[in-house]
Amino acid sequence: MAKFILPLLIGATAIAGCGRFGDSRLNPLGWLPQPERTAPSIAPEGGYVTAGDERPGVPQIVAASWEPLGEGRLLVVQGAAPVKGYRQAALVPVRPQPRGKLEPDADGILRLRFVALPPVADNPARALPANPVTDPITVGLPLNYRQLARIRGVEVSGATNSVTLSR
Repeated sequence: MAKFILPLLIGATAIAGCGRFGDSRLNPLGWLPQPERTAPSIAPEGGYVTAGDERPGVPQIVAASWEPLGEGRLLVVQGAAPVKGYRQAALVPVRPQPRGKLEPDADGILRLRFVALPPVADNPARALPANPVTDPITVGLPLNYRQLARIRGVEVSGATNSVTLSR
């Protein structure tokens, strides 16, 4: 019986080893139609948020603080501009990030830019000087406990200054 099984196993191993997973016509894995394979991608679904945001930095950061939330903290940053009418203010990551995620750098610091668009040329608010007390530019960024666990601190930079907060 062993004389019959041993050559059969050797022959099956030789035939199965022909080619690379279906490249050979002798390989039984290549006898059935195979679905097309696509190269795996490590890019997140929807792509990366680019760090190439063209909005200029807010002229001056006035204050930054943490506010408690039920499921984490809210990073609140206030800025000041020389004139009224700034719009579309946001905190954007300095380096590209997957959509919906904020990852700190290797040192545990989350680096953000405070950006906003200045008023357009034909906007009458462009001629009105802004008062930092009554006309602040305020943005908030919620961070949940999972994100906060990896963050040691946050550094927010504007056009002329930056603010660092520890967690």
